[in-house]
Amino acid sequence: MKRTFFILTLIISTHQSLLAQELEFFEPKTTVGAYGELHYNNEKIGNAPTKSIWDFHRFVLFFGYSWTEKWSFKSEVELEHNFVKNGQGELELEQAYVNYHYSDMFGFNVGIILPSVGLLNEFHEPPLFFGTERPVYHNLIIPTTWFGSGASIYGNYFGFDYRLTLFESLNSDKLSLAEGIRPARMKGYKPDASGFLYSIKLDYLNIPGLKVGNSFSFNNAKGDSTKIDITIYEFHTKYEANNITAVFEFGNINYSTGELKTSRGYYFDLGYNVAALFDVNTKIIPFVRYSDINTAARTISGGDSERLYHFSEWMIGLNVKPLEQVVFKLDYSERTRKLDDRKSKFINFGMGYMF
Repeated sequence: MKRTFFILTLIISTHQSLLAQELEFFEPKTTVGAYGELHYNNEKIGNAPTKSIWDFHRFVLFFGYSWTEKWSFKSEVELEHNFVKNGQGELELEQAYVNYHYSDMFGFNVGIILPSVGLLNEFHEPPLFFGTERPVYHNLIIPTTWFGSGASIYGNYFGFDYRLTLFESLNSDKLSLAEGIRPARMKGYKPDASGFLYSIKLDYLNIPGLKVGNSFSFNNAKGDSTKIDITIYEFHTKYEANNITAVFEFGNINYSTGELKTSRGYYFDLGYNVAALFDVNTKIIPFVRYSDINTAARTISGGDSERLYHFSEWMIGLNVKPLEQVVFKLDYSERTRKLDDRKSKFINFGMGYMF
């Protein structure tokens, strides 16, 4: 008995000694960051009058605290469209979680998190993507920013970056032919806890400048009057090296019951930093994008219901980055609806920053 007590005492003392050493050499710290973006949008949809607006679309603050090298807290608060009044604008807590980073191979977090679906949902600061607005793919197929209550396990093993996520459910009553799963997000507001969305993501990162990966998610979504199994598969790749930026993403969402059966879309970006030809430090990146989006790619009714929300879009644009954290954007795009060849034209200008 005395021997057992001695061993337990030795283990506890050793653990406390190691913890004391960790705290002795690590100074707890608070971190603050931010990103934001101002947009000018000029839209002409079909024969409708031209619409021109200024919009400080997002103002976001990051707050974090590290207790030790392994334990930390991270959060993100976002104000959209400059103010909140009469249902206009949004004030959101998009991230708030405790993170434990044991090593590069293993860590976990719990709280308000972002599921690892697509390239932009986790990393969506304005200097990180082409175009004044986020790609329409990341509005109608993968609904960036997608956030809510959950937990995830993550790590990197021999160049493979993995994440397993247990996340709040979607509301199946709010699925939409026009917007797919976007309006079904609960955004952390008292979501139904009787079911979960399960997601797994795997990226390969061992080739310099290249990220290639995919994710699969499943949710037995519920609402007050519906219950629908939803599966989400997406593939993504990005190459950013030698002054070239190339991006491709594809997503497919299937629904087990109801009028809506499938949502599907993809886009491709290609840009080149022409400033490298003239030995200029400011990055000047013209780019081109092609998108094909159909939130109602397959329906029970078929026919026109599958063409009404199907469109293709060409975009040409310019990103100018005097610093890696500051960007000015200009782009022009034409969108064609497949049902009737209705054309819409967009001219956008923007400024964005991050730190």
